Amino acid sequence: MWADTIFIVLISVCTALFGEGLTWLLVYRTEKYQRLKADVDRQCKKIEKKKEGGEISDSKQKKKLEREEERLKSTNRDLSMVKMKSMFAIGFTFTALLSMFNSIFEGRVVAHLPFTPISWLQGLSHRNLMGDDYTQCSFIFLYILCTMSIRQNIQKLLGFSPSRAASKHGTSLFSAPQSNGQMAGYKL
Repeated sequence: MWADTIFIVLISVCTALFGEGLTWLLVYRTEKYQRLKADVDRQCKKIEKKKEGGEISDSKQKKKLEREEERLKSTNRDLSMVKMKSMFAIGFTFTALLSMFNSIFEGRVVAHLPFTPISWLQGLSHRNLMGDDYTQCSFIFLYILCTMSIRQNIQKLLGFSPSRAASKHGTSLFSAPQSNGQMAGYKL
């Protein structure tokens, strides 16, 4: 069982490296991505500087700040769309790899969890395993956990994760809207 667990962690590291390499090949090295990323970083710093500079009491200044934030959202949306083509390629590749490895480890306990997962996760954590011991872990659950944590760390290590300023604003294509008293362009 330990050999399976270590092998799955190694598979996760390899697939995360492969995914980041593919993303670098398709996205990160392109001029368009680098230009958009630089624009996002510059706009984030500009907005932060304006917010830290003191209170914005003038309505003209508030409108100007709102326009800057809208421009940042638009640029970040464009950046997300540039990343989208690699996400499809990676998704297709990972699905093929996942089905291959899933068939190799089918019905094998690869780890024992130190807890019993909540009921709606038990179907995933105990997938294709016999018995009622829900602390037994299947390949798919361990692989997903490892890949989620390892890929984020590899992105940070290689410098591909979003800047802190951009993350702080949370202005990506899939992020939740900020609750600043406005909703879909309407003031509340």
